[in-house]
Amino acid sequence: MPELPEVETTRRGIEPHILDKTVARVEIRQPKLRWPIPAALPELLAGQRIRSISRRGKYIGLHIANGTLIIHLGMSGSLYFVAQDTPPMFHDHVDIHFNDQTLVLRYTDPRRFGAFLWAEGDWLQHELLSHLGPEPLEDTFDSAYLHQKAQGRKQAVKQFIMDSKIVVGVGNIYANEALFQAGIRPTRAAGQISAKRYDKLVECIKAVLARSIEQGGTTLRDFVGGDGKPGYFKQSLFVYGRGGQDCRVCGKELIEIRQGQRSTVYCRTCQR
Repeated sequence: MPELPEVETTRRGIEPHILDKTVARVEIRQPKLRWPIPAALPELLAGQRIRSISRRGKYIGLHIANGTLIIHLGMSGSLYFVAQDTPPMFHDHVDIHFNDQTLVLRYTDPRRFGAFLWAEGDWLQHELLSHLGPEPLEDTFDSAYLHQKAQGRKQAVKQFIMDSKIVVGVGNIYANEALFQAGIRPTRAAGQISAKRYDKLVECIKAVLARSIEQGGTTLRDFVGGDGKPGYFKQSLFVYGRGGQDCRVCGKELIEIRQGQRSTVYCRTCQR
């Protein structure tokens, strides 16, 4: 599933090619995604200039004068560019054409868990975005904030930092990696971790996410970036997907468990 670094990589990949361009038409071949694509979307976008492209959590916003197209990649969705005459494949559900008749922005999604939605006014007030916590790479996300939010919580720290109401975009891969880098066992209760250790955890969350974005995200299953190239951060993973293998720091066997129906891998020696 594309996580924050993959979504940010996609945003950066498509931005240079569509910013300030005018939408000519929108082809919707399959409107039944996670939520139905609004029937009026082609009419709303046609003739409009893309003023900016932004991201909030795992949502991409294409901003025009009268509103915002909100895109979520779901479990297996991706945005990429094709030539005008490229025939669609079975899972290619949406094409956005531009007036310059160069590239077409195509959305493919085998599982159809993604979304194309419309918001008028401030897109951050949309019901899917208004409850989200701070962005992990911004200054509003710091150790004082995270430690305060953790007070009295018995919830495991891994689930705590994956809660989008606490902080957005720390998905399973990066939660595993950040906790390893911080030396914190993922099963520890969030409320029992000291402020000093939250200093380290916030530092590691920021570092892991920033490094993944620089390397183009983590290639898992169907993910490719907006330029059609896979991410390379998977080559740098210390724990995720490595259960039963040797820890790259101490050499002991990595433990794999299930937390909240997701895989958690950690080192009993390096993480306490």
